[in-house]
Amino acid sequence: MTAPAADTIVALSSGALPSGVAIVRISGPHTSAVLEHLSIARPPPRHLTLAAIRLDNQLIDTGLVAWMPAPHSFTGEDTAELQVHGSPAVVRTLLRTIAALPGVRLAEAGEFTRRAFLNGKLDLTEVEGLGDLIEAETETQRQQAVARLAGGVSAEIGRWRETLLDARAEIEARLDFSDESDVSDVLPDSVLRNMERLSSELTSAIDAVGRGRIVREGLRVALAGPPNVGKSSLLNALSRSDLAIVSDEPGTTRDVREVALDLGGRLVVLVDMAGLRPTDSRAEAEGVRRAEVEIARADLVLWLVAPDVPPLDPPPQPALWTVGTKADLGPVPAQYSLSVQSDVGVDELLAALAGFAAAAAGSGPPALVSRERDLAALQSAQAALDRFLSEGATDEIAAEHLRQASLALERLLGRIDTEHVLDRLFASFCIGK
Repeated sequence: MTAPAADTIVALSSGALPSGVAIVRISGPHTSAVLEHLSIARPPPRHLTLAAIRLDNQLIDTGLVAWMPAPHSFTGEDTAELQVHGSPAVVRTLLRTIAALPGVRLAEAGEFTRRAFLNGKLDLTEVEGLGDLIEAETETQRQQAVARLAGGVSAEIGRWRETLLDARAEIEARLDFSDESDVSDVLPDSVLRNMERLSSELTSAIDAVGRGRIVREGLRVALAGPPNVGKSSLLNALSRSDLAIVSDEPGTTRDVREVALDLGGRLVVLVDMAGLRPTDSRAEAEGVRRAEVEIARADLVLWLVAPDVPPLDPPPQPALWTVGTKADLGPVPAQYSLSVQSDVGVDELLAALAGFAAAAAGSGPPALVSRERDLAALQSAQAALDRFLSEGATDEIAAEHLRQASLALERLLGRIDTEHVLDRLFASFCIGK
């Protein structure tokens, strides 16, 4: 896949200004002309070279220049990077000057990465891995993103596709020579065994999507219970902050509040919410409705009970711990007991949450699949494969089932039907990426 001839684009590719160093990235057919306009002699490819950057013989800055001609660059196009001082004035002058040249414009969000995809430098799973790496907050998120960016998904899917192609070739050959007397009516056992093994591998990959999602998005932990049971106080205690307003007045919390924690290298998202109770207040009722949505969405519910609050029956949630709060006022039946006032039991609960997050993320190598898009494609491929194995249909129909399985995997790599996915994905990237 190759991108059509396009404008040359330019953007700040590094972080917020001011900074010690800023990187201005240029990509496209006019990149060499841009360097010439800035009085920069084209340096040797893929070497950093010190250069004076001038405009109309006036020095703008002195910095390092990297020249990466097509196709050996991130985008697959002629590309240059200017490493200059991170001055807003320097960067603003460079961007305005370069973008004013014929055939050059400022880049849109994610446009450098989009060009890398269109030029075959990255497939869609690798693009997603890059986005995950940029957003990674914890060590396990970094590991999972790097594995995806490095082509882990692509390699696995490539192996599956080869297995499907071998089976399809066998069936197509039977179709081509169906009038020969020595062509068997039954597929070789080796083809069926390979398809059964592939179906099992797809099942394992589907099972891993949930683990991968928890690593990428974080383990969602809902702090739930009746009003005034200490949910906001517990949020503050677990996060070692005072983000939530704490009051003795029931119904203080009406909106959903999230706090991210790094527990043992794993992202845990604590979700504080309104207390559950019947109410005539429209605002509080909306808060209760949102709380119920968050409880259903959570990977784990901490159901809070306290000695001075009438208990409620907990929701039918498979992963639910009862946590007794206000232990300084007296005991309550619960799996965990704590007092945020005296800081008793808080560390024990944090340790338990870290252990639960580790178990939910799983051990071993990082999960390569973590998105709903991954899940849909894998399930579609497996469904087609299961039809092949169970229906015992004619060769023509069997070949079509295998073709549908291959198409589902192609879709996962971004080789077909991807435009709507690309638009949403690249919009989440920063301008210089």
